[in-house]
Amino acid sequence: MKYRVLLLAASIFLSVAVSAAATAFRDSSVFRVHFRQGSSSVEAAYGCNPDVLDSIAGRVRVSGVDGSRRFLRIEAGASPEGSREFNRRLAAARASSVMAYVRTLADFPDSLAEVVSDGVDWAGLERLVEDCDGMPCRTDVLAVLREMPADERLRAIKALCNGRPYRYMYDNLFPALRGASVGVYEVPVPGAHTVRAFRMPQTGIGIVLPKGTDIRPATVSAGACHPPAGKPFYMALKTNMLYDALLVPNVGAEFYVGGGWTVGGGWMYAWWKKGDAHRYWRIYGGELAVRRYFGRRAAEKPLTGHHAGVYGQMLTYDFQNGGRGYMGGVPGGTLFEKANYAAGLEYGYSLPVGRRLNIDFTIGVGYMWGRYMEYRRIDDCDVWQSTRRRRWFGPTKAEISLVWLLGRDNYNKGKGGGR
Repeated sequence: MKYRVLLLAASIFLSVAVSAAATAFRDSSVFRVHFRQGSSSVEAAYGCNPDVLDSIAGRVRVSGVDGSRRFLRIEAGASPEGSREFNRRLAAARASSVMAYVRTLADFPDSLAEVVSDGVDWAGLERLVEDCDGMPCRTDVLAVLREMPADERLRAIKALCNGRPYRYMYDNLFPALRGASVGVYEVPVPGAHTVRAFRMPQTGIGIVLPKGTDIRPATVSAGACHPPAGKPFYMALKTNMLYDALLVPNVGAEFYVGGGWTVGGGWMYAWWKKGDAHRYWRIYGGELAVRRYFGRRAAEKPLTGHHAGVYGQMLTYDFQNGGRGYMGGVPGGTLFEKANYAAGLEYGYSLPVGRRLNIDFTIGVGYMWGRYMEYRRIDDCDVWQSTRRRRWFGPTKAEISLVWLLGRDNYNKGKGGGR
């Protein structure tokens, strides 16, 4: 009787342990490889990838045991920004890159490998939103994700609550969607009735799963390790080629501050003269600008696409062509004392032309004011004629700039850039 009780207790304990271990195995068997925005390259040093890739390598290099063989499942996705076709191709490229990486570790025949790429990981995004207590307008966002067709979801989310939910997801949730889930399992050879699994990485316990157990890896979850949100850095250095063509060297910088907004500034300086001909070409000054980028390209990557903003300028100049000359401000003193000023509204478009190069077309209309002096060249002397007030409303800014994109993740994808 005592032996029967012990046998029954052992059977119950073993059944519970196997059941619990099977559940733990399904969770722990998923490895999440992360990608940079718009990229399909497997980067060993990016985010959590160092530990993830080491775990995958350890798993696939273990031989099958007890008549079982390894089965590989890769499921890749993308975040929603960007066009449907771009995301579909990007997800497929990510799945292929991970498959190619795994095959450098061990040989997987096509019959034992499954690769899935469905474009945007909408299911993963819904799960992230469900688990995110700080999500603005979360109820409305979930209604859009659950009830609207996939092609209409992104536009609807952008329209919610003045765009706050979209900006929050872009910075905090989208990075977790840019990845591929990798599951490596032991499956039976034909005729086998059970699956002998690998040892669990956390516990080292070997477990047996019944035939027919769901071995699909879970998609991204809120607790998934992913690169810290908001860490990519976007800035640009640029030069206005119109000024360069007029022999006015200039340089500018622009910094992305989030939500489509940027701040930037520029400086120009030219001090040319030809004394014998009494020709002067002198100008220096700078500007500050605040911009808001918008449109499809801007949603895919900062510092790209349509933009509108406000700007302020300050400059002084001295132009003469052998006769009458014009000098901005009053001679002597500091730039602030002798400058002319301008302020206005601008509109432009930044077009990708290379992996880290854009061309920015901008026009600005505003008001320019300040004093300037008119003088003439008489007997080898510049003779003052009058001092006037400048009051001008109209175009005060024209820009065709070559833009060099700098910073982590700050490069163009797709047409005009790398992928």
